[in-house]
Amino acid sequence: MDTNVFVIIAIGIASLFGLWVIFYFIPVGLWFSALVSGVRISLLQLVLMRWRKIPPSIIVNNLIASTKAGLKLNRNDLEAHFLAGGHLKSVVNALISADKANMGLDFKMATAIDLAGRDVFEAVQMSVNPKVISTPPVAAVAKDGIQLIAKARVTVRTNIRQLVGGAGEETILARVGEGIVSSIGSADSHKSVLENPDSISKVVLEKGLDSGTAFEILSIDIADIDVGKNIGAVLQMDQANADKNIAQAKAEERRAMAIATEQENISKAQEARANVIQAEAEIPKAIAESFRSGNLGIMDYYKFENIKADTRMRDSISQPPESPAGKKASGRDKPKK
Repeated sequence: MDTNVFVIIAIGIASLFGLWVIFYFIPVGLWFSALVSGVRISLLQLVLMRWRKIPPSIIVNNLIASTKAGLKLNRNDLEAHFLAGGHLKSVVNALISADKANMGLDFKMATAIDLAGRDVFEAVQMSVNPKVISTPPVAAVAKDGIQLIAKARVTVRTNIRQLVGGAGEETILARVGEGIVSSIGSADSHKSVLENPDSISKVVLEKGLDSGTAFEILSIDIADIDVGKNIGAVLQMDQANADKNIAQAKAEERRAMAIATEQENISKAQEARANVIQAEAEIPKAIAESFRSGNLGIMDYYKFENIKADTRMRDSISQPPESPAGKKASGRDKPKK
């Protein structure tokens, strides 16, 4: 009795496992759902999808969704895109949305956009519902030297035809910022920019900034303009400080040269004085030589000494008398005996 129950249970488990294997490799329920939805696909193709490592439910569900939306997609194309690493659900949803919006997006272009790494469904939504991009604060200087800081909002929509290989949002923001700087920089006064901020938008839009990008610029609106620093005055102050430093450096150079010249002249004067002293030291030798040679007598020598004494006396008489304070100071300065 126990053996028979065990055998029945084993047969039941084996039967259930066999049915699971059969229905896994032969998805009859999925085939029936496709049949009642108007999608013609054979059971053999569903089995072969299993062998090609493709989940049949993904292919069948996307075929059902496209068929109900009025699109005719090929099963082989869906399988090829799945094997290439694409996102079938995103592609099919994008095709359905584009068809409802009369955008003319075909399967080949949608798969190319998807394989390029872009979200094709989001691109279609952005094409139908434009997106607003806010630029970071852009600082520019008008011709009068006043800095202006502007913020802009750029309304863009996706250009499906240039989505593959086209530049992204960063390029749009960079070009808009460049256009704002150019527009403010060409203004004669910052007041004219503050009075007519729409002039910036007109100048920027005329430049065709969306060429070569994956977007089409619909409008550029200046959201805010703030007055910054007086760059012209700051530059003038910096230039004045630089000129002052240069002048000071040149004056210091001339002063150093004058000091060097003065020291050189002092050195030359000392050298000349040394030559004079050296020459004066030769006088006693010459007198002694004159005595020996008989060219100079005793009386002549006395006359020479009297002349020197007279000269010293005249020099002392010609000097101005010292003040009492000076005499006291000179007296204090004399060393005590």
